[in-house]
Amino acid sequence: MSKPIIVVGSINLDLVASAENIPRPGETLIGNTFRTFFGGKGANQAVAVARLGYPSIMVGNVGDDAFGDQLRAGLRQANVSIEAVDTVAGASGVAVIVTSTYGQNSIVVVPGANGKLGPEQLARHARLLQNAGILLAQLEIPLESVEFLADFAARHNIPFMLDPAPALALSTALLKKVTWLTPNETETEALLNTRKLQSSDGLEVATAILQTGPTNLIIKLGARGCVLAPADNAPELIPAFPIATVDTTAAGDAFNGGFAVRLMRGYSPRDSAIFASAVAAISVSRHGAQPSMPTESEVLAFLNERKNDGPLAGSSADR
Repeated sequence: MSKPIIVVGSINLDLVASAENIPRPGETLIGNTFRTFFGGKGANQAVAVARLGYPSIMVGNVGDDAFGDQLRAGLRQANVSIEAVDTVAGASGVAVIVTSTYGQNSIVVVPGANGKLGPEQLARHARLLQNAGILLAQLEIPLESVEFLADFAARHNIPFMLDPAPALALSTALLKKVTWLTPNETETEALLNTRKLQSSDGLEVATAILQTGPTNLIIKLGARGCVLAPADNAPELIPAFPIATVDTTAAGDAFNGGFAVRLMRGYSPRDSAIFASAVAAISVSRHGAQPSMPTESEVLAFLNERKNDGPLAGSSADR
C-alpha cells in the first residue's frame, strides 16, 4: 500500500467577495458576489492530493465554533483523513478574499485555531507522521511548528516539501532540511531579501536560493510557468499552459498537491512539474479554493488535449 501524503498546516473558511477590481487603500467598491469556501493552504493541499486519488491525511486545528464542524465535514467529504485534525477552544481560521474580474486576488488570513498548532501537538501525532511518504507544510501555522516538522522529517528520512507562504525570511538551518522548496515570486523576494524579480531572473535566482540550503526548488511564476531546479540538473523554465483565468486562489496549493502526488507515483521531477502545472491550470479556470481542485482523470484529459501544443510544460502556479 502507498505511504500517504501528510499535510500539516492551516484549515480555514474562505469568505470570498468578487468585484470588478480589487479596492485600493481607503476605497469602497460595490461587489458582484459573495460566497464561502473551505480553504487554508494546508487543507487546500490535502484536498488537492485526495482529489487526485492519492491517500491524504490532514494534521491541523479547527476551532470549537460553528465553522469548525463545517471545516471537518468538508475535509471528510473530500476523502481527506481527519484523524489528526484537533478541535481547540476559540475561533477557526478564516481568510477574507477579494477577487477581481481579471482573475487577481487579495487575501487577509486570520489564523485563529491554526495559530495554536504547536510542536507539542505534532509530537503527539509522531507515530502517524512517521508513516508519511512525504510531508507537506506551509507558513500559516507557527514557525516553531514548521521547524519541528523539518527536524522530524530529517531524523526519520522523510521528504519534506515546504511552501513558504505567506512570505517570511527563513533560517539556513530550516532551509537545509527542506527537500522541495516551492516559493512564488513574492516569497522568493522575501527569501533573498531582494528587489522585485524581473522576467529574466528565474534561472539565476533559482541558483541563488539553492545556495541557501534546500535540496531542490520550484519557483512558481504564475502565468509564466515555473522554474524547476532539482539537485541533479540545471534550472529549467517550464512554460505555463494558456488558459482563461477566473480565480487564482489556491493555484499554488493545487500545484503543490499535484507535484507531491506525481512524485509519490514514481515520476521524474520534470514530469511531476508538468502534471502539477496542469492541475494548477485547471484550478484557475474555476472559482474557489478546494472546489477548484481537479481529479486525476481531468488532469490526464487536459494533458492529452494539449500534447501537440509544443513542449508540454508548466501551468498557472500561483502568484
